[in-house]
Amino acid sequence: MASISNNLPLSFLFLLALSYTALAAAPRRPLNVPFGRNYVPTWAFDHIKYKNGGAEVDLVLDKYTGTGFQSKGSYLFGHFSMSMKLVGGDSAGVVTAFYLSSQNSEHDEIDFEFLGNRSGQPPILQTNVFTGGKGDREQRIYLWFDPSKDFHTYSVLWNLHMIVFFVDDVPIRVFKNCKDIGVKFPFDQPMKIYSSLWNADDWATRGGLEKTDWSKAPFVASYKGFHVDGCESSVQAKFCATQGTRWWDQKEFQDLDGYQYRRLRWVREKYTIYNYCTDRKRYPSLPPECRRDRDI
Repeated sequence: MASISNNLPLSFLFLLALSYTALAAAPRRPLNVPFGRNYVPTWAFDHIKYKNGGAEVDLVLDKYTGTGFQSKGSYLFGHFSMSMKLVGGDSAGVVTAFYLSSQNSEHDEIDFEFLGNRSGQPPILQTNVFTGGKGDREQRIYLWFDPSKDFHTYSVLWNLHMIVFFVDDVPIRVFKNCKDIGVKFPFDQPMKIYSSLWNADDWATRGGLEKTDWSKAPFVASYKGFHVDGCESSVQAKFCATQGTRWWDQKEFQDLDGYQYRRLRWVREKYTIYNYCTDRKRYPSLPPECRRDRDI
């Protein structure tokens, strides 16, 4: 390699170094593992349908019940993803959720919530972060594709420095560790991973004005690629036993790179429809993490 490098112009080597830097902070490709390796059903077991030997599952919602599942283990930091194909057609009132949540009263939580809509209108992706029992940090976006037509991958990268929400490989939200300015950050409460399909027509679509049309039931959300790469810990654990040794702990994952920030700004400018940081009626005084977030 040294002899080859010696024959290359410095400009090319510089561009090559930049390309490696741009790729350095990209999460590793999720593994396509079966449902039973990491997850178990939690309720309405008969509304979970297994396909392809457990490589895929369907969650089914009808007028009687929805259903859900959770991870077998609890995790303190890591990279977690799910490939999902959402409910299509008229899905007003229907919510599909994929989230992490701790078990304590002042719980921490990291949420993907997909809010159904009337036919012809795109579903809305809502994200939220709870720290020390406090949430109310909603952001909502439209997706740049129809999530009911095919599988797309939704991921969370969580370490001591930041929480990043990804849609496929695109970062749509970053919540940085702002403990230095008095904002709690999830760092000492292991979380389980959950997913559910349920009826929330009291709030989900236009604040509850649009009700679920049960003549369109059953509603089905499909899943595959049940990837978990985290520090498995007991619920009572206060630190990760392998802290500092995992790939998502390394320096290149302490922040997004330049390309990822450009993609994040693209999402904000083109697809964001609500951001609690800009809601002056709700927050006359800007939350401290939002003041730092303006620099992104």
